[in-house]
Amino acid sequence: MTTAQKPTGAVGKPLDRVDGKTKTTGAAEFAAEHTYPGLAHAALVHATISRGRITALHTDDASAVPGVITVLTHRNAPPLEPVPKTSPLDLSSMVSGTSVDYLQTDEVYWDGQPIAVVVAENAAAANQAAALVRAEYAPSEAAVDFTGAEANARPQPSSPIMPAGAKKGDAEEALAAAPVALDLRFTTPPHNHNALEPHATVAVWDGDRLTVHEPTQAIDWFRAHLAARFGLPADDVRVLSPFVGGGFGGKGAVWPGTILTALAARATGRPVRLALSREGVYRTVGGRTPSIQRVAVGASHDGKLTALVHTSVTRTGRVGGFPEPVTTQSQHLYAAENILLEQKLVRLDLLPNIPMRAPGEAIGTFALECAIDELAYELDIDPIELRLRNEPEANPLDGKEFSLRTLAESYRQGAARFGWHERTPEPRSMRDGRWLVGMGAASAYHPAGYFTADITVRLSADGTVLVRCGFQEIGTGGATAQAQIAADALSVPFQAVHVEYGDSALPKGPFAGGSMQTATVAASLLEACKKLKRSLRTMARRTGGDSHEEVLRRANVPHIEAKVGSSTQLGRKSDQARFMLRLARDRRRWVRASTGAHFCQVRVDPDTGEVRVTRWTGVFSIGTVVNPKSAVSQLRGGIVMGLGMALSEETLVDPRTGRIMNPSLSEYHIPVHADVPPIDVSFLGTPDPTMPGGILGAGELGITGVAAAVANAVHHATGKRVRDLPISVDKLL
Repeated sequence: MTTAQKPTGAVGKPLDRVDGKTKTTGAAEFAAEHTYPGLAHAALVHATISRGRITALHTDDASAVPGVITVLTHRNAPPLEPVPKTSPLDLSSMVSGTSVDYLQTDEVYWDGQPIAVVVAENAAAANQAAALVRAEYAPSEAAVDFTGAEANARPQPSSPIMPAGAKKGDAEEALAAAPVALDLRFTTPPHNHNALEPHATVAVWDGDRLTVHEPTQAIDWFRAHLAARFGLPADDVRVLSPFVGGGFGGKGAVWPGTILTALAARATGRPVRLALSREGVYRTVGGRTPSIQRVAVGASHDGKLTALVHTSVTRTGRVGGFPEPVTTQSQHLYAAENILLEQKLVRLDLLPNIPMRAPGEAIGTFALECAIDELAYELDIDPIELRLRNEPEANPLDGKEFSLRTLAESYRQGAARFGWHERTPEPRSMRDGRWLVGMGAASAYHPAGYFTADITVRLSADGTVLVRCGFQEIGTGGATAQAQIAADALSVPFQAVHVEYGDSALPKGPFAGGSMQTATVAASLLEACKKLKRSLRTMARRTGGDSHEEVLRRANVPHIEAKVGSSTQLGRKSDQARFMLRLARDRRRWVRASTGAHFCQVRVDPDTGEVRVTRWTGVFSIGTVVNPKSAVSQLRGGIVMGLGMALSEETLVDPRTGRIMNPSLSEYHIPVHADVPPIDVSFLGTPDPTMPGGILGAGELGITGVAAAVANAVHHATGKRVRDLPISVDKLL
């Protein structure tokens, strides 16, 4: 952290997490660990075709397993309300992972779709019985081959939240006329979520009131969706999620397991637990879409970009899925004279995709930043120097102001910390014994913004502060950060602040996604603290007193409280309208984003093609750094996730059947400790004046640009360009 941000109170200090002891001692109860008297256990039966109808279900053998309570299918399951239609005016309507009415139809929409639920006295009996359920099908023709469907791609629909393209000038004409030009194709494979805590649900009914324990990134949206599916008032649904063992986007939607656990609990009159296996997560929880990308760049001989073309093809499912904003960073990173950005989609008979940490930018920066590096070699210009020559003073597309733009400084500081000056420019020119050594760099980029949140803040006469907001702790240190912000806003010690979260009975919290939760809660928290201080000043004029405690004691008041937001339906609609209006206004005024610079060193075995990442430096601009300890952890985690994306992660989908062929960590390879180098993370620490508390967001920034930095380093080491992830041994030999 530089002198741009000097901690004067709790904010900016690397304080220990308030939930640290609870988690490290094992006292934290995650969703699957909650129990109730009479708890039953559920297991899913998955379809084995990608499209068609169920013509018969044989459940007698499953029902005969000792301990089995019932086998639910579309023939005997209780009714559900249809999936609500999505609307950009109601963000909670977008929380459904798919549009399928589970166990309400004989139709099959993807290989892995749950077609039955076994409920038993114990998990072993449920799993044994689930394996005995046999289905017969009338298959239909299914489209499951992403590469083969490229020719069928159609333009991605645009929305106020996610524009699908952009244009300035005539980029294709400028590309054709450019003195130096490259036209490149990149591909990235599907990726699956592998959070430390697999998805799990415990559901219990008390009459017509439903309580669900669920690891979710969207407590309030889950409650709204469950209420709609079961025909309940929202107040009759309670979602509890105090601890989440990793989210990354996969826990931001309601998947079949959640609905079917609640359905099984209603059908049996028993509390029910469903804990997905790792394979169950792959079969029923969406992952990242694959992509096919074209990046074409044209430049003058001095390195000034005259043309930038970035197009993408990604996929969604026939029954849902979220388009990926693959070209987002290409709107903002480089001052090209002519720009063309296009995003296209194909719809396949596969499990719908879902956002995965830095959706769009994680895979989009791979293609863009590799292309810029390749252009630097073509021009014989240092890759960092080429980036600095094309650093824009205003948004390249429309001239809007950047709310904070310090990317050039990140490169300057990072190059010095990393020792970029020791790099010789020619590929295969650096060695360490028998190992080829390479250095690569790439830009990190992620948009910033904030939602709305309800909150209450109570200041008591004993000097303690209680903050209540139903946000999620998905591993980011959210409660600690909000306690730090409240402590400084009210001039109380950090230890005096207690934060309640993780419960839909609390004031409505935001969705934990888009790296926006900290800023969102901070906006409401700071407003509530201002209200409290105004009330205190008014009280002090009547009673006197120099401190909070003295003012309240003299007034004979045990506490005072301030609220932001409304729990009424009208208030929720008003919040949504405020968010949409602010989003539109802000987009007209400026561009907000977290940025950073990655520096990677690799060693490559020239005989075996083995790649080892041996050193990493990242310098980031995330606005105000509320807690450097947790922020460093978030960014390091993103970098590690990016190393997996670069070198090993790949979901293998059978192009004939649509079945995932490697649905476990024994076959889907994520980085382990031996794969992770020392990672040096630092911050510029400059607050963004347009954001609450100056906070931009850190969670997703770290992964963006990582795969490109690795690929660029591998090229420097070996002279080989790998444009198709992952960078596996066979592509280097």
